[in-house]
Amino acid sequence: MSISMNDIRQVEGAQAPARDEERWRAVDGRDPAFDGAFVFAVRTTGVFCRPSCASRPAKRENVSFFSTVAEAQKAGYRACKRCRPDALGAPDPQVQAVRRACERIESAEEAPSLAELAASAGLSPHHFHRVFKAVAGVTPKAYAVATRARRAADKLRTAGTVTEAIYDAGFNSSSRFYETTDARLGMSPGALRRGGAGTVIRFAVGQASLGAVLVAATKKGVCAILLGDDPDALVRDLQDRFPKAEFVGGDSEFERMVAEVVGLVEGTSQRLDLPLDIRGTAFQQRVWAALRAIPAGKTATYAEIARAIGQPKAVRAVGAACGANPLAIAIPCHRVVRADGDLSGYRWGVERKRKLIDREAA
Repeated sequence: MSISMNDIRQVEGAQAPARDEERWRAVDGRDPAFDGAFVFAVRTTGVFCRPSCASRPAKRENVSFFSTVAEAQKAGYRACKRCRPDALGAPDPQVQAVRRACERIESAEEAPSLAELAASAGLSPHHFHRVFKAVAGVTPKAYAVATRARRAADKLRTAGTVTEAIYDAGFNSSSRFYETTDARLGMSPGALRRGGAGTVIRFAVGQASLGAVLVAATKKGVCAILLGDDPDALVRDLQDRFPKAEFVGGDSEFERMVAEVVGLVEGTSQRLDLPLDIRGTAFQQRVWAALRAIPAGKTATYAEIARAIGQPKAVRAVGAACGANPLAIAIPCHRVVRADGDLSGYRWGVERKRKLIDREAA
């Protein structure tokens, strides 16, 4: 996107001059994430448009901004016939096309090709690829891989053998399955099917001013950072995630890793320079990536995160992805608030969320 999280975090509630500059950057970048948030009008043409309008760029000095279509029309401007800002309430045909493509990918036994998806949408493969990535945030191929990996994870828990799960999930060969799923599953397929059996997870519990901090890691990286009042409850939570994994207490080297995480909790450091074992759906991973783009000391709303990943209507789903985050602080879901500034819920307690935000702001 042309606008960073640092740019968009003040779209709601900013002072008018600052807001206009934010809006101009959205218009200059033709950012579709802001369609519906405002419209811009060009004095020399008498036309108002969506921020993403592909018409010839206007000069900044000729542009005015309006929060609603009605305001622009009241000021004497007419709707652009190319981007049709007065039809913002109608379903976006590109979004609908991508939604249908996603449904087809999810329901197909074998992932449809780019050409097949494009033909169904009535677009060229090149154009469809660009539209799909703009709307979904990932390419059609990446979406298909994530869908099959998620399906494989479900099948591995119930299938009689790994081979059955491979083909039930839509992979046409075992080699293709092992090439694409290990990184997303975080452990071998067989280990996942056995509840983590054969996987070694190191863990340790440290203490911070906000309570107990559990840190766990596979050979790939940190897979869990949990916060709470009861260390034993945190250990049980970890064991429930991987009921058959082999848990090993942290050695002196691992204790240094825990100390680094505690430093992040306490605010003595602002970033975690450790490899992370991040596992989730394609949507969750996009949300978590957007969360990591929020600077320390700043906050963003659930709606802003939804717009940042190109799905402005997925506010509730963004909230669910925040709640599913297994890496407290490292993936800073505590920096997400409601549009009215309310802290809303937090998996590890609203009071911890408040203290984290206040500490970072200071």
